[in-house]
Amino acid sequence: MRKFLIYSLIGLHICSLPKISMIENLNNSVITDTQTISSNLETKELNWYFQIRNDGIPPNAPKESKRFIANYDSYYLGDTSSKVIYLTFDEGYENGFTPEILDILKNNNVPAAFFVVKPYIKQNPDLIKRMVDEGHLVCNHSTTHPSMASITDKDKFNKEFSNVEEEYKNLIGEDIPKFFRPPMGKYSETSLKYTKDLGYKSIFWSFAYHDWDIKNQPEKTKAKETILKRTHNGGIILLHAVSKTNTEILDDVIKEWKSMGYEIKPLTELPDTPIFLHE
Repeated sequence: MRKFLIYSLIGLHICSLPKISMIENLNNSVITDTQTISSNLETKELNWYFQIRNDGIPPNAPKESKRFIANYDSYYLGDTSSKVIYLTFDEGYENGFTPEILDILKNNNVPAAFFVVKPYIKQNPDLIKRMVDEGHLVCNHSTTHPSMASITDKDKFNKEFSNVEEEYKNLIGEDIPKFFRPPMGKYSETSLKYTKDLGYKSIFWSFAYHDWDIKNQPEKTKAKETILKRTHNGGIILLHAVSKTNTEILDDVIKEWKSMGYEIKPLTELPDTPIFLHE
């Protein structure tokens, strides 16, 4: 029985899946019923997960996500035909490490995407301006960091986006790039459809690890080994900028990626058509 990983901002679960249709969520409850709305879109909350494969092999996605990825501009991989990766950071709050992360990115001439919530923009305007000025993408991570699958009212759903859009435009004077990371990796067919209707691509990931808990940070050598062992063509790398470990190893990791022949590209250079891998 294969092991699959579910990654989120608030927790890491390893679960064996006797049936793909039965998934343990982050609250340790089991979701088995499929609700529908009038448009016949599923509203069942799903958690993003994938099968880890080491040594440069891209991970397989869950079988049930195939049509979602194909139909709703959802990405967990980029171009798997060449040695490119896409570096992304989630910013739920500022823990004092982002300035150093930006220094490292600048010194290595590497682009990244920062997924931010509305309060982050409001509380850290200088950092947002610096991200933009130095060529990085600042992207939408919602207003209040909810499970987007839990919001079936389209007006309320859209507000989670528009509040961030307004805050960003008031600060930068431009529209926010149309990439969205679902908070906690929670989604439904409905939420992906609503996201696409707003002109966004949903950005999941093919690498993440337990880096978000500031009171339980991974050991540096082990963390670096984990990241490099699981780097693969087309990888969308999710790191949390609150992590002390990530900040301390980032320069070494970037240099190792480059020595391995990887080019780090912005999300704007993702393939036009989402890629899906499943055995």
